[in-house]
Formats: sequence, C-alpha cells, structure tokens
Amino acid sequence: ISGSAAQETDSDSKEALAGTAGAISGETEAIDRPKEIAEEAEKPALKTYVSDLERNKTSKHQTAMRLDEKGFHDYIGEIEELNVNDPAQFENAAYNTNDYYQGAFHSAYHDCLEKGQIHTLQSEWLPITIFPRSKEVWLDANEIEVKGYAGMRFKRMYTAENLQLKPVDPAAITAEGGLEKFQSFEAFMWKLACWTSKGRYPLAIDYKQPVYLSHWPNFTRLLITPHALRIAALLMQGPRTMGNVAQMLKIQPQYVFVFISAAHAIGLAQQAKRVADNLVQPPPVQPSKGKGLLSRIMSKLRN
Repeated sequence: ISGSAAQETDSDSKEALAGTAGAISGETEAIDRPKEIAEEAEKPALKTYVSDLERNKTSKHQTAMRLDEKGFHDYIGEIEELNVNDPAQFENAAYNTNDYYQGAFHSAYHDCLEKGQIHTLQSEWLPITIFPRSKEVWLDANEIEVKGYAGMRFKRMYTAENLQLKPVDPAAITAEGGLEKFQSFEAFMWKLACWTSKGRYPLAIDYKQPVYLSHWPNFTRLLITPHALRIAALLMQGPRTMGNVAQMLKIQPQYVFVFISAAHAIGLAQQAKRVADNLVQPPPVQPSKGKGLLSRIMSKLRN
C-alpha cells in the first residue's frame, strides 16, 4: 500500500512540475512577443471601428431607387411651359447647368479633386463639404430640400461674394453624428442633375449629334429613371442621337433627356464628335463580367 502511495505521489509531482514548466514557457513566449500580442489585440478593434463608421453612412450605401413613368413627374418635376416630348421643341429643351446649382457644385467638386484637399462649398444655400479622396459629400439636407434648390434658376451668375470654396482642416472634422448624411459623389450628382433637368438635356449636348456611354452605370447605387436600363443597353452598342434612342425604344424623349443629363453630369455620357464629316466613335467597350446580363438585356430589346 505504501508503495502505491509513493508512486501516486511521484506521479502527482511530475504532473505539477510539467504544468509549472508549461506555464513558465508560456509566460516566456508572451514576454518575447509583446509587440505581436499588442498588434493582434488592436486589429479587431480598429477593424470594427472602420466597419461601423462605414456602415453608419447609410445614405452612401443606399440601394438604388427605381422610378416608373407614373412616379416620374412627382419625383423629378417638369417645366410647365415646355413640352420636351414635342420634336418641334427639342431645340428649346436644353438647359445651361451654369444657371443652376448643378454647375456650381460640379465646378467646386473638380476643383477639390485637383487640389486633393477637403473643402466646403458655401453659397446662399446650405454648405456642402466635399471629400475628394473618398469621393464623398456631406450635406445636412433632405431630398425635398435638394430638389427644391436644384430646380431654382439663378437670377445672376455666382461670384466670389456669394459662392466660396473654403478649405477644411481634417483635424477639425469629427465622426460624431451626421454619418448618415454622407453620400457618394456619383449618387448625389446623378440625382442633382435629374432634379435640375426636369426632363431636359444639358446645353453642352447637341441633340442633333450622337451620344455614347463610356461604360455601364452602377445602377446598384444610382437613381433608376424610367427605361434607364434599356437606354444604357442601347447606347452601349454604339453612338446614337437622343431622338433616335427614344424612337428605337418607343419611349418619350424626356426619359432619354433626363438619363443623358445625369450620365453626362458624372462623366459617363459624351458627345460623339465629327472630324471631316466622319463620325469619331468611342473606343470599343472591353468585355466584362456583366456581359452575360447585358447580352440578355439586348436580346430582349431585339425581340
């Protein structure tokens, strides 16, 4: 019996020594790797913070809103004294972006891109902060307010007195509150152009000459106006006049005009130019992963 007790005592002692040695070894490894442990501890917290920060920018990440023909006039608006769908009035269906807030904001945004610095555009309306690196804007206004101001024609050209682009110190910007008021430049500019257009096309586009799309719009984040997908699919085949697009798709010209206005505002729609009476077409569109979807859309258009 005493021999068995001695063996058990000896076994317990070995296990205790082994546990102590393991603990000492673990402590030694922890001492040898203080930086690694600290870095690993910080990574999840930083990742969570960035994720939460981006997630709270709800306006920026909103999914696309799709309009049908019935809701078009209520949401976009119209020019009462002009019938944009009458071919005889096409020449008068253009608008000068510089007569509206769209032109002022567009110029300010590209100035910020060139300077690579955060600026706030201050005008007679609400201030809007432009973030060139992330291509975002921050505006404390709802869609009704933006739509109302977008449709107002300036009585006079903006000057340095009533339109100022002021640099912002990044250190003075806080992430407290207002994250839901962030929007991507493209989503904001697209809607701003739609509300300014009211079914018209920009003066920079000659309605008698063909237009083309440089690439497929990101409709997952943009306002989808009536027939926008069909218009984009047809223009991806090659340049066409806006009137021809409306005729081919058998839709009212106002839907083509507002789409071109929005696409032109973010640089997607361009005018095909003529050199010595020969149409200069854009470079061929490279195949993409979305080719299958585009092919299906085009097959439906042909049928």
